[in-house]
Amino acid sequence: MTDDREVRRRPGGRSARVTAAVHTAVDELLVEEGPGGFTVADVARRAGVNPSSIHRRWGSLEAVILELEAAKLTEISPLPDTGTLRGDLLAYARTAAADIVRPGRLAFLQALIGARDLNTEQRSAPLLQRAAQLQSMLDRARDRGEPSLHYTAIVDCILAPVYLRYLLGMSIDEPDLELFLDRTLASTALPNTR
Repeated sequence: MTDDREVRRRPGGRSARVTAAVHTAVDELLVEEGPGGFTVADVARRAGVNPSSIHRRWGSLEAVILELEAAKLTEISPLPDTGTLRGDLLAYARTAAADIVRPGRLAFLQALIGARDLNTEQRSAPLLQRAAQLQSMLDRARDRGEPSLHYTAIVDCILAPVYLRYLLGMSIDEPDLELFLDRTLASTALPNTR
């Protein structure tokens, strides 16, 4: 005997709805309370889910923040394609410097620092996703005949000084970004030890 009632399925199912609700709650709380200003229980209450669902799916609040912030990077900070490596790197550096001052944007760094108890895969998965995107931008430049870089050059020479200057309360001006860019491009002269 068959049931004539139409079976309605929502795309993504319950798991996708829980993930979306948790991501939305964390995003809102990051802006309202700042990193470290809320707990898994606060997220669960706002998302309308049980805290055990968050612990089971992510393991910790830091893991949720890492996943959310990595996903947001692709959305709010797409990688530039200016036609030149220098142009791409300068545009990326400008975006990174402008983005870090927005409310809640240090959450990714703070979650990484707080995620010492996560296993290596949980800590590195969101980072590797963005690293692959950065490497594809660099590979595109290499394919045009420009210098070959590894994504860690961007981390070492652009992101690290941008984050450190912000944390120390130092300004970041266009000449600073040019200096970071020159250091990044100079890293191609170093022997590849990666």
